[in-house]
Amino acid sequence: MLKFIKGHMESMEGIEIYPIISLLIFFIFFVILFWWVFTAKKDYIKTVSHIPLENHQNDTEL
Repeated sequence: MLKFIKGHMESMEGIEIYPIISLLIFFIFFVILFWWVFTAKKDYIKTVSHIPLENHQNDTEL
């Protein structure tokens, strides 16, 4: 099955650019994410990290 797919894709012209584009999208996404993590305000991170632990009065009890 893999030989069929590989042989079929090798016959297409210009297909070699898609893995490069995928790698660039992947790399750029994680560079931006890395940059955001290090530039985020500490107060924001602390507030967001405590959201799951907050006990709201408006929640319906089961």
